[in-house]
Amino acid sequence: MCVSDGDSRPPIVKCRMRTTTLFYTGADNINRVSENVAEKIAGEIVLSAEPGRTLRKWRDAFSISQQELSEALGRSPSIISDYEKGRRKSPGIKTLRRIVNAILEIDTKRGSPVLKRYTQMGPHEAIYAIQEFPIGIPAKHVIKSLECKIVACEEKLDKTIYGYTVLDSMRAITTLSAFDYLQVYGWTSERAIVFTGVKFGRSPMVAIRSHPMKPAMVVLHKPERVDELAIRLAEIERIPLVTTDLHLEALINRLKTL
Repeated sequence: MCVSDGDSRPPIVKCRMRTTTLFYTGADNINRVSENVAEKIAGEIVLSAEPGRTLRKWRDAFSISQQELSEALGRSPSIISDYEKGRRKSPGIKTLRRIVNAILEIDTKRGSPVLKRYTQMGPHEAIYAIQEFPIGIPAKHVIKSLECKIVACEEKLDKTIYGYTVLDSMRAITTLSAFDYLQVYGWTSERAIVFTGVKFGRSPMVAIRSHPMKPAMVVLHKPERVDELAIRLAEIERIPLVTTDLHLEALINRLKTL
């Protein structure tokens, strides 16, 4: 969720401009790689519909406790807890900058174990295609372009999609670690995730159900049929579930031109 201060620019533009300005010129003791990660974290939190939940995801990814983070910020642990549980409104951009820099500084003091692992990762073999849209695109427009059939949660299709990821379903489920899974979400979780090579859609929805990060929409590519459990899990998570029979190459090309 973007922090509002009366700026009328479209949310995605406003957020990208802020994160680039604030995080690339931020802490002098963070190298260029960590600045890239800082921009990624900040952009995802700012664009998230649930910024507190996204903040917690990144704190957990770096194995930092609320106590450690609050001590680094000189604040009470209850404030971090309130942000993460949505009891306090999303932090302003200055506070967010301090939080993200504190996370990276804690990792640096530990010898940068997470940053080193993050920077050594190339595109995962399970990811066929991943991209961010220059502006948010209505979910219904994505569905129309991909010639999708709606299976579950049609009432949730008022969402805005900011990117997409196309996955090899079996490789994703069998090879992605919890940390690797972060790559799937690019700059933000407000995206469409396309699972290819599916039969019934059950396994992808179980994987999404078990992970704290949730996409804005799930697309099943050429399933034989959609399992009742997959539909039920989509309804529980309130995630639109759709199918498409487009050829994979055509599907990716259409996503690229949105």
